[in-house]
Amino acid sequence: MPTELSKTYEPSAVESEAYAVWLKEGCFHAEPANPGNPYAIVIPPPNVTAALHLGHALNNTIQDILTRYHRMAGDNTCWLPGTDHAGIATQTIVDRRLQAEGQPALKDFKRMEAEGGPGREQFLTKVQAWKDEYELKITDQLKAMGCSCDWERQAFTMDPPRAKAVREAFYRLFKDGLIYRGKRLVNWDPVTQTALADDEVEMEDVDGQFYYLRYPLVDAEGASVGSALADAANGDNASDANTNVSADASAKADPTYVVVATTRPETMLGDTAVAINPKDPRAASLRGKFIKLPIVNRIIPIVEDDYVVLSVAHGGDPEDSKAQFATGFLKVTPAHDPNDYEIGRRHNLAVINVMAPDASISDKHGWTDVGEAGFVLGKSREEARKLIVKWFKEQGLLEEMKPYKHAVGHSYRSHVPIEPYLSDQWYCKVTDDRLAGAALRAMAPEQFEQRESSPKADGTLRFYPARYAKTFQTWHENIRDWCISRQLWWGHRIPVWGFTNHDAVDSKTDEQLSGLIEQLIRLKNDGRVAIRHADRTNELAPIDLQHSFICVREEDDRPALELLNQLGYTQDPDVLDTWFSSGLWPLSTLNWPTETAELAKWNPSNVLTTAREIITLWVSRMVMFNLYLRDCLPFTDVFIHAMIQDGEGQKMSKTLGNGVDPLDIIQSHGADAMRYTLAAMTTHTQDLRMPVDLVCPHTGETFKPQMTTISGGYKVAAPIQSCPSDPKKKIVSSYGYASGQAKPTADMPVAKNTSSKFDLGRNFCNKIWNAARYALGSLEAIGSTLADPTGVDESKWSMTDRWIVSRFNRTVAECNQAIADYRFDVYAKSLYDFFWRDLCDWYLEAIKPAMRDSARAPQTANILASLLDGSLRLMHPAIPFITETIWWKLNEVRPQRGLPGRIDCPPSPRLVTAAWPKVGDVSEAAEHIFPKVQELITGIRQIRNERQVNPKQVVAVSINCPSERARSVEMNREVIEGLSLCTLKEVGPDVQPPAGAAKLLSAGCEIYVEGLVDEAAEKVRIEKRREELTKLIAGMEGRLSNEQYLAKAPPKLVQQTKDQMAAMKAELERLG
Repeated sequence: MPTELSKTYEPSAVESEAYAVWLKEGCFHAEPANPGNPYAIVIPPPNVTAALHLGHALNNTIQDILTRYHRMAGDNTCWLPGTDHAGIATQTIVDRRLQAEGQPALKDFKRMEAEGGPGREQFLTKVQAWKDEYELKITDQLKAMGCSCDWERQAFTMDPPRAKAVREAFYRLFKDGLIYRGKRLVNWDPVTQTALADDEVEMEDVDGQFYYLRYPLVDAEGASVGSALADAANGDNASDANTNVSADASAKADPTYVVVATTRPETMLGDTAVAINPKDPRAASLRGKFIKLPIVNRIIPIVEDDYVVLSVAHGGDPEDSKAQFATGFLKVTPAHDPNDYEIGRRHNLAVINVMAPDASISDKHGWTDVGEAGFVLGKSREEARKLIVKWFKEQGLLEEMKPYKHAVGHSYRSHVPIEPYLSDQWYCKVTDDRLAGAALRAMAPEQFEQRESSPKADGTLRFYPARYAKTFQTWHENIRDWCISRQLWWGHRIPVWGFTNHDAVDSKTDEQLSGLIEQLIRLKNDGRVAIRHADRTNELAPIDLQHSFICVREEDDRPALELLNQLGYTQDPDVLDTWFSSGLWPLSTLNWPTETAELAKWNPSNVLTTAREIITLWVSRMVMFNLYLRDCLPFTDVFIHAMIQDGEGQKMSKTLGNGVDPLDIIQSHGADAMRYTLAAMTTHTQDLRMPVDLVCPHTGETFKPQMTTISGGYKVAAPIQSCPSDPKKKIVSSYGYASGQAKPTADMPVAKNTSSKFDLGRNFCNKIWNAARYALGSLEAIGSTLADPTGVDESKWSMTDRWIVSRFNRTVAECNQAIADYRFDVYAKSLYDFFWRDLCDWYLEAIKPAMRDSARAPQTANILASLLDGSLRLMHPAIPFITETIWWKLNEVRPQRGLPGRIDCPPSPRLVTAAWPKVGDVSEAAEHIFPKVQELITGIRQIRNERQVNPKQVVAVSINCPSERARSVEMNREVIEGLSLCTLKEVGPDVQPPAGAAKLLSAGCEIYVEGLVDEAAEKVRIEKRREELTKLIAGMEGRLSNEQYLAKAPPKLVQQTKDQMAAMKAELERLG
């Protein structure tokens, strides 16, 4: 323990020592049997893909504030830490690293696996090594931030207890018909080559083209129907080539065609119909007609479907942008578009997949009538698009192209456009009322928007801010079944076996086979396996071996696994979506499915703090799973924190090079400074703007970088910057490094990012440190001279004492309410206002005479010690390191302290486990009187500043005020004289201004400071100022009476003008 506080605050020394003590003494560990109401938080597990960023720092600061507050408040508090395996992201990043290092990569291990070698096992060893490295980094970062997690309970989403939970949950959902196998169109990532869930697709605006392609009309045998349609052209349904059906009556030999509009010409190879809206006036004449699909020469039908958008020329809405681009004919490609897939289901159309998993054009996945399309085989979808458009143009079948900006789904991991892809996948039936319906019913009624089709909400799930409840509700009302299988190796392997080996069955006698099936049925009846038919979700009896899927409940059930092997079954190679295991996190961290004491105590937990973008990805799944598997919510509150943006309002990202590493801020400013700043910026109404500066690696200077604009309109730091104090020295910005536009060298190193915003926290921490040094030094000088150091004789308290103690108790109440409301900005402001504004600026200065008075010093010292004690307790959740260190010194200097009934100070060797302050009595009278005293002092100080009085000169002051105010002034004479360096001469209602006195009206009193004014010169000055103010006020009044000005000027400017005019009028009134 330190014996004294160093002269300057050194965060690194303070932080390392404090955290080591907390860990050594087990200050963060909780047991279910401990006293107090249960309070738990489950950490949103960071992905083991990379180190933590500033968004993590914000979220974990919030969680730690809550954890430390509730621990001090006497709750049995447990903060459960851990990390997430992040299947697709981690596998991708490890694969890229192996490729960059020239080592065997995923494709090589897959080739090894296909050849019968241990490819999967060897690749997973590489991923495990990455996981171990970054899990340790993440843990160290969390500790550096001061996170008071229960590290004895640290978890990982793929460790054995979590794997057991995943397996049990899958088994129950599978057995109950809520997991099934289906062949559907999925969101396919062609880079990682895996399916994605709907909420893993990010929509991005893309500048594309609408291609208008001519499809020839034929009859069922493929013969041209030009003449037949020419007759229709002479009737009411006639249309020209520009309106999609061409039938030139004067040129009967010309082919007749329809025109389809598409942004993806390459998918036309898989078209199996052309659709028209039945309300389209051309529909009747086209019934029974067909299309001869160009390139492949496939004969496909024309079908009528209400989904098709009518063109403006044929009844469409002129205001609808889709109608403006539409032709009224829709090419239907069921294998490559989700809407087309639904049309295909309604009309029993063929589904032809013309792409490989890497999104190249392929005839190996269900496409047989290649025709003339061989020239695009093996080409990427982008290359194929160009070639097909070129072919249509050469054949005279490309009618036109129009620029078109539209939203395209992109993979949230690889960031490439996803491909709708027909595939066999595993699904969780979240549309079932037992899941989605239960989640809706669990919502708090006051946050639920009741609709006729919605269930009735009667639960306790609340969102903060409340507006995010709508996101949760809308998602569950429109939810689709969740694709939970991923074509990856890193993750929880799906615990389902399917029939693959006919030889295993054919080699057995009927008697042997019957015996094996009887064993399987016994396993099913014993709850060791669950069996489902391949096409249905209900259980089957008797068992159809070739069309059944079997889920094995326990990973180490060797008899069951051996039996399945004998029956020709093999395990599904896919893994579960990462969000499946993440969705079980509130349960698995407490060792569910075992009904442990921890589970009974801390599930449900109290709050989840997270970001808005994963309400659907994560919050939804946790709520549904916890309700289904344990019949209770995973948590009762959901706090959605703000997003950290750079100074331009852009999301921080590695790509833009505008992120700030929390470890850099801890190194430059300290963890406490970072935590306090983040808390102070966390409002309910807007995202956090964090202007990003650079730290020059040559000189250590902080400076604002030169900015440049890149494609997409993003503003970034120019790749190469100059040292501010020596422009010849050059620096690479983070963007320059990330984009590859600037290569760092020894002479041109990379600059670290920082932000001046964190100066707020650093300044506050320095203030706390310096104030504590002064207070502790004063306490040491006085010593414990009271017989009872906690004795209180309030009759001897000054008004300043009463005021500061009352302000402390009001601050405790404010902090309690702010934390209950998740208003961390209000909590931080309350700390700042009390400690800096009230305690430091006023109280510490006001008590200096009392601390020098041997009669008054002991009691004043006790009040000071109690205030410092209480302040440290209040600040500790946000600023833990510095407050803990000061606490140790306070315990040494003044082990007994407290003001019973006002500020209780129960002793504790460690602040982290000390009691949170109770709200003591407040003094309305003191809080009414003392602010007026402050106004008088401020007024005298203002006159001194304006007249440039020597700071050490004592001035004579008289005050004209009502008798009641005069009594208050006399009661506080010592503090007024001490804090304004004056001598009070006369105070009362009859006081006249002395000759040569400077005057100021303040707090209903007229203050006279003697000897500062040359009467003649002052009269001239005042008259001149009156004329100046009168002229300015007249101009403003004229402006504000001008209707045109009021109509055109921004409201903010109008209000500024009004405020300025009001201030000037007030000054004019003071001048008399």
